[in-house]
Amino acid sequence: MDINDRRYIQIGLKIAYYRKLQNLTQEQLADIIGISPGYLSQIETPSHPQPLSLKTLFALADYFNVPPKVFLDFNE
Repeated sequence: MDINDRRYIQIGLKIAYYRKLQNLTQEQLADIIGISPGYLSQIETPSHPQPLSLKTLFALADYFNVPPKVFLDFNE
């Protein structure tokens, strides 16, 4: 696993954290930000690191009312 895979995992875990704080299912959040539930599931699953676009990252940050950098602050 390379450094970017570890970063994608951290992003996915943060997305899952904020989603659960809002008591949303993956299906609900995916619908809100305009992606498929399957894609959101892939992003959140640590065993399969999944890249995501800045458009998706910005949509998530806007929905959760946090700066995008929250998802990009990595614990190396």
